[in-house]
Amino acid sequence: MPSVIDHAVRVRLIATAPGPHAVPAVLQYRPADPLAVRISFPPEISLDGAAVDWAFARELLDEGLRGPAGRGDVRIRPYGRDRTVMEFHADEGVAMVQMKTADLRLFLARSYSAVPAGQEGAQSAVERGLAELFGAA
Repeated sequence: MPSVIDHAVRVRLIATAPGPHAVPAVLQYRPADPLAVRISFPPEISLDGAAVDWAFARELLDEGLRGPAGRGDVRIRPYGRDRTVMEFHADEGVAMVQMKTADLRLFLARSYSAVPAGQEGAQSAVERGLAELFGAA
């Protein structure tokens, strides 16, 4: 089983400046942290020049592909038939990105192959048991 699933995607940053522009991003899933997914953005798109990482529930991403999901810092919703919009809310403001829904579905399929939905707790228990067995706990 892979220890980390990285999935490179192109996102379209929706900004107040004229016209959105495409930037690279990386979706990440770690079976050791089975309930969460992460998305990382390059430093050049942040206000302070630092890389930007967000973590949120894998279930939120799954729900957001079917309809509006989330009420907190991360919100996800379909945008037409082949796009998905993600909103990231912080004290500094709101960032919105748009990406291909097919990329997100492929990423989720890979994550569910590693840890099936509903088995997240069992996966963690197995890994804890192995760590104890081999003295890494």
